[in-house]
Amino acid sequence: MKRILLAALLASSSTLAYAEGEPLKIGFMATLEGPFTVLGEDGQRGFELALREADYEVAGRPIEVIVGPTDASPESALRAARKLVEQDEVDIVIGPLSGSEGIAMRDYSKTVPQVTFINGISGAQETTLVDPSETFYRYNMDGAQWTIGLGDYVFNEKGWEVVATIAEDYSFGYTNFMGFALEFCRAGGDIVERQWVPLGTKDFSSIIAALPEDVDALYLGLGGADAVNFLNQYLQAGGDANLIGGTIMVDGTVLSSEGRAKEVLIGTPSSGPQADTWDDPNWQGFVTAYQEAWPPEQRFPSPSLLATGYYNSTNAMLAAMEAVDGDLSDGQAGFRAALASLELDAPNGMISLDGNRQAIGSNFVTEVVQMDDGTLATQLVNKIDGVEQTLGLTSEQFAELGLPSRDVVDCTAWQGR
Repeated sequence: MKRILLAALLASSSTLAYAEGEPLKIGFMATLEGPFTVLGEDGQRGFELALREADYEVAGRPIEVIVGPTDASPESALRAARKLVEQDEVDIVIGPLSGSEGIAMRDYSKTVPQVTFINGISGAQETTLVDPSETFYRYNMDGAQWTIGLGDYVFNEKGWEVVATIAEDYSFGYTNFMGFALEFCRAGGDIVERQWVPLGTKDFSSIIAALPEDVDALYLGLGGADAVNFLNQYLQAGGDANLIGGTIMVDGTVLSSEGRAKEVLIGTPSSGPQADTWDDPNWQGFVTAYQEAWPPEQRFPSPSLLATGYYNSTNAMLAAMEAVDGDLSDGQAGFRAALASLELDAPNGMISLDGNRQAIGSNFVTEVVQMDDGTLATQLVNKIDGVEQTLGLTSEQFAELGLPSRDVVDCTAWQGR
């Protein structure tokens, strides 16, 4: 089930640098440990689904996979990558999953030019925006791109003009919040309080007690076990505010969690690279393939954005390898040219790369709904195509914005602009 187009097919006429049938060694990296374990497990399902559909073979070469587990920290990602590259001698790395891990992989990739890195789903903006690596390719939009449309929707359609925020205190948390805050503040909204929590936070009681009451909604930029822990404690505390979800706050990894706390998310607007109930045939075909690949107890009702991201990245690798007939000679130059010119007809829309090898794609504004079978899913509200990393700003405006951080966006400075 490949839905892949190439902007320019590259046929290799050089002598192949491998023996016929020599295995292609792929290093797979994802958060299979720590607070984002459940995210990494679904990312691995997306990766494996793409390889199953290819029968673990590309351009006549069998594919050998070596797994490098991480725990969402850059240190763990660096350890895993070094083992994959320096001991296992992989040809290509697909990963990582978490934002700060991606920045670490960008830097490490510059020291091992013989290996190509294809991002799994990590979404920190700096990974491809600041001093990008020529051997690092990202087929998913970054976290700020994933929130285009959300700020405008909650201000103009929901009528929520004043919000407080809780988000995770690391690079992806800043990036995901930044896209929402920029659009919300430009629409005229006000962000009166920002609270940042470490990854792996278990006790949110003091955070919940300090939440202001005179706001229209709370923006929650949490994911994985952190999101579930917050929801359980918020429900126990009697919380009943309107909620706005960061991208991984309402992903399938949270909506499929155990317990009733997640039900407070019903009706929550959010945004990201997919909508569970989208009726597009390509998307529905991907959902069916995912569901048929694993029994219900071993997967989510629908693929999470982690599965989708890794599936797309793996299919990009397969398409580029086919384009060069499996040839990785000349420092993988032909393969990398194929990756750069690739147009991926992905389940969640067309994806192409900009000059920094960063994805340009479609973003989906959604609301959480309860399905007939009692499960929760994201319902499409609006789809925005061609979202670039500069978020619709001029180059001068984007430079003025600054890099994602606890204090970006300065809401007062951008109101009404």
